Amino acid sequence: MIAKKGEVTMAIRYPNGKPLSIKPSTPLDGYQHRGMDFEADINTMNQRYRDTNRAIIYKKPTPIKVGKLQHRSRMGPLITEAYFEMPSTTDYNGIYRGRYIDFEAKETRNKTAFPFANLHAHQIKHLQQIIAHGGIGFLLVHFVVHQQVYLLDGQDVANVLDSGRKSIPLDYFRLHGIEVPWGYVERLPYLDAVDQRYF
Repeated sequence: MIAKKGEVTMAIRYPNGKPLSIKPSTPLDGYQHRGMDFEADINTMNQRYRDTNRAIIYKKPTPIKVGKLQHRSRMGPLITEAYFEMPSTTDYNGIYRGRYIDFEAKETRNKTAFPFANLHAHQIKHLQQIIAHGGIGFLLVHFVVHQQVYLLDGQDVANVLDSGRKSIPLDYFRLHGIEVPWGYVERLPYLDAVDQRYF
């Protein structure tokens, strides 16, 4: 391994003979890179919730229909063509404190609002249906520029949409939502916000 300024060159080469160069990763310090991968933070948090038996929440698989398979002898079949079977609803669902929980997680780089262009109408309708049946449905939004995450109830999301607005102002999140603070051991403890809002 030969170290160069800003990168590490390894004795692994691409098929064209060029060496593979890997830039060293910076270790996460808990705050410097918070929100670096919002979905990964939620998935890690969900794993912790399952491990500690606090809740059972999973990321929903995207519904696809297999079009073509390539059969391989040792490794089993390989999907070579697939289609989205139906529009997906929301990102996560499960059960918490005896209630069904369902939510969509989104990021925005907009400094002042969350644009509705980032959310589909059928997702908002889905959250409303969850709420109508006694479940917990909400939107979890990461404002990247501010490094802030807010939980906003699904009905509040629908109310803003019904008002004719094209986005949800950040001030609306601050007034009607609950901020989810970043942490160390628990990166994104969003169930604390769920407790505050729904229990």
